[in-house]
Amino acid sequence: MNDWSKTKRLAVLGMFAAIVLLLAFTPFGFIQLPFIKATILHVPVIIGAIMLGPKHGAVLGFLFGATSLINNTMTPALSSFAFSPFIPVPGTARGSAWALAVCFAPRMLVGVVPWLVYSGLRKIARGSRTANAASLAAAGVAGSLTNTLLVMHLIFFLFRDAYAHIRGVAIDAVYGVVIGVITANGIPEAIFAAVLTAAVCQVTQTVVSKRKRP
Repeated sequence: MNDWSKTKRLAVLGMFAAIVLLLAFTPFGFIQLPFIKATILHVPVIIGAIMLGPKHGAVLGFLFGATSLINNTMTPALSSFAFSPFIPVPGTARGSAWALAVCFAPRMLVGVVPWLVYSGLRKIARGSRTANAASLAAAGVAGSLTNTLLVMHLIFFLFRDAYAHIRGVAIDAVYGVVIGVITANGIPEAIFAAVLTAAVCQVTQTVVSKRKRP
């Protein structure tokens, strides 16, 4: 899937960027939960990374982060201070620049890690359609968990006191809450990403391989 011309790559990148933007600014992209916003925006970033490579994947991840910044600034949830420096951190009168790290770093890695996982597994298991599907699914899981694990752990390390405040728990109980969010949100998101990544990428691979035939 990486044998495309530069023009085709840019066209596909534009298509995935449009999908990210479309999802981001509809109720489907960021799903409002009581304390945090769940998301499916990692899925087009994962698929785009596998199809286009890590550089373009990182661009899509940056766009994912930018939409998260805008969404959390314009329609904040209780934890939006961890994603936008324009939202005051609880207990203070101003936001934190560290929110940009939470917002962008994990999302850009979502555009890199799935490509690395898929490329590595594809070298191990060549030729088998089943193995290819499993490799794509594993890449989907890896990309989704990259987002969930990094976001929640960065919140824990950078905003632990503020997060304890909004959740109404003791400081030493925060990590248990973080693990709960990872389990409740991260596992379903990872399963969804695995299924959709394998399905979409296999169809795309089939179409591309047929076009290459004389």
